[in-house]
Amino acid sequence: MTSALLTDLYELTMLEAAREAGTASRRCVFEVFTRSLPEGRRYGALAGTGRVLDAIADFRFDDADLRALRRTGALSEATLEHLAEYRFTGDVHGYEEGELFFPGSPVLRIEGTFENAVLLETVVLSILNHDSGVASAGSRMVTAARGRPCIEMGGRRVHEDAAIAAARAAYVVGFDSTSNLAAAAHYRIPVRGTSAHAFTLLFDTEEEAFRAQLAAQGTGTTVLVDTYDVETAVRTAVELAGPELGAVRLDSGDLGEQSRRVRELLDSLGATDTRVTATGDLDEYRLEELAGAPLDGYGIGTRLVTGGGSPAPGFVYKLVEREGSDGQMHPVGKQSRDKATLGAGKRAFRLRVGERAHAELVLPGEAQIAEFERELVAELTSGAANPDWQRTSLRPLQRPLILGGEIVEDLRPPARVEAARARHAASLAELGLEAADGPDGPVAIETVTDGVEAARVLG
Repeated sequence: MTSALLTDLYELTMLEAAREAGTASRRCVFEVFTRSLPEGRRYGALAGTGRVLDAIADFRFDDADLRALRRTGALSEATLEHLAEYRFTGDVHGYEEGELFFPGSPVLRIEGTFENAVLLETVVLSILNHDSGVASAGSRMVTAARGRPCIEMGGRRVHEDAAIAAARAAYVVGFDSTSNLAAAAHYRIPVRGTSAHAFTLLFDTEEEAFRAQLAAQGTGTTVLVDTYDVETAVRTAVELAGPELGAVRLDSGDLGEQSRRVRELLDSLGATDTRVTATGDLDEYRLEELAGAPLDGYGIGTRLVTGGGSPAPGFVYKLVEREGSDGQMHPVGKQSRDKATLGAGKRAFRLRVGERAHAELVLPGEAQIAEFERELVAELTSGAANPDWQRTSLRPLQRPLILGGEIVEDLRPPARVEAARARHAASLAELGLEAADGPDGPVAIETVTDGVEAARVLG
């Protein structure tokens, strides 16, 4: 199956109308960005970029696609013939996967003719909104976990294909493993899993169930201990496995109080190295409440894979610059209330003082970029500059992803994911956020669009 029908009809009807009007071949610049972050979110985490590149590479209309489009009756034969030859031949620049984003961050810039670039809108937004929604929630959960490993286990709560993408996005932002075998196979994500309550209920006694699990998986396994009575289950598991028992899992009740009782019991039985893990409708707020509990890891599902209450970051795909009838490029943008768009293709930088991020600098047009760089150099060499300016640097956020229709760095999926994971860790460290700050707060850094504002942030 190609990715060409993962789109909305109006992308094709716009193309047809533009072709008939003679404007379809005008050069255009589209940008993907979000106007705001969900309330309380300090930052967003970009995920899905690697999947977007694959979708663009596969975006072509095969015979089955064309037959389906013909049945709609919405397009002319001339348009269908054009689509049969469609390939994206433009350029894509964007933030590295795993990078943080803020309001106005141009995470992707797509350049090409109108007829070449407009068709990509729906599939690009579908992937980035889903994956970044999971990643943005997951990053907060990893921070709240305070170094305790987190397992993604939400595959039962979403569409089967979305479950694979969610596992990938969670791993990008620091989850240690997944329960999803398809994600593990395709992206080489570590996979974990032992048993559910159904396994215990299958046997006549809990002891028989534990014996069977230990015989099959070894003493290092994780035993689920809240099917019946927790204390009895822990005693039985340690009696059968000895102090080498890997872990026990709690899935219900007051996890904080239960974990303290279980930890004390395990220690009294000599199982001091046996870990205590928790599952059961967890999110960053519950993890914050459990920060002082003697827990060694978490399994997180529903709230993670559904975006933690904000399933889509609100990415949009907007035309910001296009060729005019004079052959020159012109900035364009919506002027409607609350949805105005800053025209012109933009360049983005993370403005840093030392190793700490201070602003998202988004400059429209090459002239503004050059002007700001001149101002920065002048300040740094003036001798009277604010001391902070002496430690200032600009980290470019966009890099070429596709040039002339060809993926620039065509890494295999597992390598892409590992690179994204490293990028996220490094970008998050720049913010200097601490788990003790709590999950919610103001946006971590400002987005500024000219050099004067950048100077104000530094000054």
